[in-house]
Amino acid sequence: MKKYSRLMLALEGRIQTGEFSQGKKLPSIRNLAEMYSCNKSTVIRAYEEMEKHHLIYSIPQSGYYVVQKKGWNQGNLPQENIEMVLDFASAAPDQRIFPYVDFQHCINKAIDAYKDDLFTYGTRKGLSSLIQILQRHLAGYQVFADKEQIMVTSGVQQALAILVSMPFPNGRDTIVIEQPGYFLFIEMLNIMNIPVIGVPRDDEGLDLEKLEDIFATGSIKFFYTMPRFHNPLGTSLTLKQKQEIIRLALKYDVYIVEDDYLADLEGDSKADPIYAYTTSPQVIYLKSYSKILFPGLRVGVAVLPTLLIDTFSRFKVIMDIDTSMISQAALEIYMKSGMFERHRERIKSSYNRKMKQLNQALVRNSDHESFASTPRNRVIHTIVPMPSKLSFATLKHALHKRNIIVDSTEAYYLSGGYTESMLRLNVSNVPDTSIVTGIGIIRSEIERLHIPH
Repeated sequence: MKKYSRLMLALEGRIQTGEFSQGKKLPSIRNLAEMYSCNKSTVIRAYEEMEKHHLIYSIPQSGYYVVQKKGWNQGNLPQENIEMVLDFASAAPDQRIFPYVDFQHCINKAIDAYKDDLFTYGTRKGLSSLIQILQRHLAGYQVFADKEQIMVTSGVQQALAILVSMPFPNGRDTIVIEQPGYFLFIEMLNIMNIPVIGVPRDDEGLDLEKLEDIFATGSIKFFYTMPRFHNPLGTSLTLKQKQEIIRLALKYDVYIVEDDYLADLEGDSKADPIYAYTTSPQVIYLKSYSKILFPGLRVGVAVLPTLLIDTFSRFKVIMDIDTSMISQAALEIYMKSGMFERHRERIKSSYNRKMKQLNQALVRNSDHESFASTPRNRVIHTIVPMPSKLSFATLKHALHKRNIIVDSTEAYYLSGGYTESMLRLNVSNVPDTSIVTGIGIIRSEIERLHIPH
């Protein structure tokens, strides 16, 4: 990354935290150059780029100022008569750091570059020029695949729907999922009346003995897993656990469907996906680009074993003919221009601040029974056990009055599997300056409402 880009990221981070408040003057070019030990030309380029993206503005003979966004004040808090709502339930990307201007530029460029293709149907696999870029990008996650193996989908959700519907070489039909697990996938399996079995997963990882017992039945089509940054647990599997999953899959002829939806937040260069640890043709790798950009982008990628490519392709055409060409073309330009890498660093920086605040809040409240057993080093979400005699509905209503939104983990379990009442907390849409305060309020309401045994 170029020096001015790194400086931009640092300045944007200080704006988001409110250190450089909106409407206020920024440090002079000379002061900033001294502050970051760089040339004045680097500062000028950073300021010029930030002005192009409407983050700051300049006044001749005065200097540079942070743009005052309508409806927001220092720390991105809404200027309303009511107190700010802290949403600990939403798992969508943080709207405050969406790359609106950059991606709007890419969409306009895509329309110009692909104007003839936009009026025709695309290809089953996806835009060939985008697939070439995705191949190189996936290699950065240690996912090395031939272009023929890469299929662009309308998000990971569509890829899962296809995999559930299509026949597999092992001729089986039962799906195994983690418990808790991805709630929309659980709903999909229920609606489609697909046989499904849950395997327990907790802070220590999967119950591998139970997993082997299930695989040994000889009826399992594939095992769906979120090895890193599991939702809602917020934990990742160890290398040993990943290797054991591979061993069991090979032994019992079970496919693995790996959902690496938050790969872009990984800070450990030694932490690789399951796909990287085997040459087996039984691992299917899924990744979303909507989670780091826009939920509405609806672009995901599936890396498929050779035996599944033709069948997957036929089922995909039946479901939606092709994935949005305009989204694919815009993403291609966004990635080719280097904007994606810059945005990914911005996202990681923002979410790292949130992670630190979340873990700080958990440590600060570890003397309370609900938070005492909650492990540290979470990502952007975690779960918190509730007192047995306190209903979730009661707590949710009380917190709503204090402008805090929370969710339970009930939807993350198969029918009949939800036995212990748990809070699911996600901080991706909570300003990092408000996380500790918000969790403190949650704790105080639990204490107020809890009826001692």
